[in-house]
Amino acid sequence: MSFPSLRRLGARAVSAVRRLLARSRSAEERYRDFNGRYFSDFYQQERMLADKPRMEFYRAAIQRHIQPGDRVVDLGTGTGILAALASRRGASKVYAIDHSTILETARTLAAANRIERVEFVATHSTKFSVAEPVDVILHEQMGDGLFDEDMVANVSDLRDRVLKPGGLILPSRFEFYCEPVKVRDGRHVPFIWELEVLGYDYSVLERHRPQDPDYYQLRSSDLALIEHFLGEPAPVLTIDLHTVNEAALPHEITFKRTVVHAGRLDGYAVYFRALVDDDLILSSGPLDPGRAPHWGFRVLRTDRDDFAAGDVIEITLKVGRWADLDSWRWNHMKRARAGVGDVAPLR
Repeated sequence: MSFPSLRRLGARAVSAVRRLLARSRSAEERYRDFNGRYFSDFYQQERMLADKPRMEFYRAAIQRHIQPGDRVVDLGTGTGILAALASRRGASKVYAIDHSTILETARTLAAANRIERVEFVATHSTKFSVAEPVDVILHEQMGDGLFDEDMVANVSDLRDRVLKPGGLILPSRFEFYCEPVKVRDGRHVPFIWELEVLGYDYSVLERHRPQDPDYYQLRSSDLALIEHFLGEPAPVLTIDLHTVNEAALPHEITFKRTVVHAGRLDGYAVYFRALVDDDLILSSGPLDPGRAPHWGFRVLRTDRDDFAAGDVIEITLKVGRWADLDSWRWNHMKRARAGVGDVAPLR
């Protein structure tokens, strides 16, 4: 299989909107425009604020690591809730940055809640500068695919320009997962060329595979979708925003999973975990207890294949740019059980 994936709720509509934005501008400019509109919507803010694991994670991280007197940048402040928590913790100055019109709402809320020492800055973070370096960069730049809100580029740019030496990024450590999964039988939707419906054979359509990357991606927040992982989950990429740069991210990752739960391979669940102090974890994983519900997860669809316990799946993920999920490509090979030797690769 040369080109699979799974689609988040509304992902096709989102992709269409992004493609329809003025094509004369760069992809980054088009995305910033979309991003500013998307997060100015009250409903998107409501989903984040009502996400109790998310809010508890940030409350605990701020309580532990922002000290009285710290100077803080809140990147993508939204309604200003994280800036407010930093101020109440005793930060001497908080720069609350957002390029969306939601910033006016943040100002209104801060005044109503008597939040002090917060300066609201209406700009994109790449245009923000400050005379005195800050102690902490606070952010929530994680997309469903971890990287798709330009987290690495945006945070590392701020880090290199405004964070003092030895300063802190909250959160900084991330694990990226891409796990082979079986979808529940009642929810499984094969590719059209895999179907035979009431004696009507669709296999001829395999030669007409769609070229739209979005077709191969499913985004979901439905925890009933996934039946089980085929192997034991393990991060395929770990990063620390204190040190990583976008240019240093790999463009190809190959990893293996030994099958412990036999079944049909339907795709690869993409999700992340953010870690603070090892014991404070925020997860978007579809089978993780206590996951943060407002994040969806992606399933990267693949042609059907069946695996027995002990089989080895070798997966390769190739990435043009991590922030652009449409540039991702993947394939897998079925390896025989240990000691038996390799079997022929899948398409």
